[in-house]
Amino acid sequence: MTQATQSDEFKALVLDEDDGKVSHAFKTLNLSDLPEGNITVAVEYSSLNYKDGMIINGIGRLVRNYPHIPGVDFAGTVESSESPDFKPGDKVVCTGWRVGEAHWGGFATRARVNSDWLVKLPDGLDTKRAMAIGTAGLTAALAVMALTDHGLSPEAEGEVLVTGAAGGVGSVAVALLASLGYLVAAGTGREETHEYLKGLGAAELVSRSELEEAPRGPLASERWSGAIDNVGGPILANLLAAMKYGGSCAAVGLVASPKLESTVIPFLLRGVNLLGIDSVHCPNVRRLEGWRLLAENLPMEKLDGLTTVRPLADLPELAGLILKGQIRGRTVIDVNDG
Repeated sequence: MTQATQSDEFKALVLDEDDGKVSHAFKTLNLSDLPEGNITVAVEYSSLNYKDGMIINGIGRLVRNYPHIPGVDFAGTVESSESPDFKPGDKVVCTGWRVGEAHWGGFATRARVNSDWLVKLPDGLDTKRAMAIGTAGLTAALAVMALTDHGLSPEAEGEVLVTGAAGGVGSVAVALLASLGYLVAAGTGREETHEYLKGLGAAELVSRSELEEAPRGPLASERWSGAIDNVGGPILANLLAAMKYGGSCAAVGLVASPKLESTVIPFLLRGVNLLGIDSVHCPNVRRLEGWRLLAENLPMEKLDGLTTVRPLADLPELAGLILKGQIRGRTVIDVNDG
């Protein structure tokens, strides 16, 4: 067996499981340890998502095979390639395809994946900003695209509601919609985020308690021309009842509950569309469209303002904070720091 050289080694946050309990440790691994794939990437940045917090803390059984490197997205430079579509030196981003769940992910200085999982970074994005956008930002873009595919335009009367607006998906959705000319209402349960959301372009702030207040019947007064829901549960049911005729709601996150508590009345009498957004198995053509939309329309100065860069060593602490709702905006992990 050939002895590993320094260049063959890489650092990673590695999860292990013993008798149902998940533990983590920073370890030095070898390139030969990486899973199969035809592209090896020198990872520069990953980002912290709510799902990462669950995985690192062993919640939800999202990971079944250990040892495991978490991190549901990453951006970096192609180091070696067996694909004609990528060459060494290409800047790439990887999101979805169960990276960081069924396949080793981005909380490491190296990653190996299939070439059809990667997207070349469009002009205007570097690897740090790509991870400031990350899986959450791409999900926001896919939600906006779904709404526009179903007829929503900036000329539509009424506001577009974003629930869970201070989170990763919500923050990017508010900024992107505002940049595209939409009138955005930001739903939040935390008063301390109000100035932050106004800075992203929110025209109105809506309290969580107001969104949780159920209408007296199956329908409420028409209010929202469109919506991106990051919460689910009763809030999703209530906003569906308040959609304008023909309006669409893109459902992204279900942290409150995956149970749909609506009746069919909003769909039958108002022609409301409920659009599911899945950024995991999204086709790469659609994925590239989303990245281009973000590169061309997301205000980068606002993106920088909502981004915090933290070293790899801080991950365990940050994974606990995001589960408690104590992370605002986007947290980028510099995997080569610490």
